[in-house]
Amino acid sequence: MIGDTEGRVENSAGMAVPVHQEELHVGIRTVDTGRGVRVRKTVDEHEQRIEETLMHDQVDVRHVPVDKIVALSEAPASRYEGDTLIVPILEEILVVEKRLRIKEEIHITRSKRPQRFSETVPLKSETVCVERFDEGPAVRGE
Repeated sequence: MIGDTEGRVENSAGMAVPVHQEELHVGIRTVDTGRGVRVRKTVDEHEQRIEETLMHDQVDVRHVPVDKIVALSEAPASRYEGDTLIVPILEEILVVEKRLRIKEEIHITRSKRPQRFSETVPLKSETVCVERFDEGPAVRGE
């Protein structure tokens, strides 16, 4: 068989047979399928009341006269009696010899008392809404 450039083949009997060949071309193109989406966020604020019990220290200070003479080696230190801190106040007095006299003690008592606390505070919350724009025309082949 002999072929020519026009897509025909001839056999030895002189008969021409057309020959066909399909071709495929593949490509990529961008197609607009819609306009996109819209995201909308809103912030809402509302008042929230809080109520809480808070503790406060309250101090009661009393001066208690003692007027007692003690030896220098027996000078008392601060001490606790229950919830009360006792702080001795010392004073040197001049005698033929030097002595310590406890002039007074300071009794400090700490107590806790509840106190209601109330305040309104702003709180924020967010809401998000996503909406699609109109879808584009159907995709068609070229």
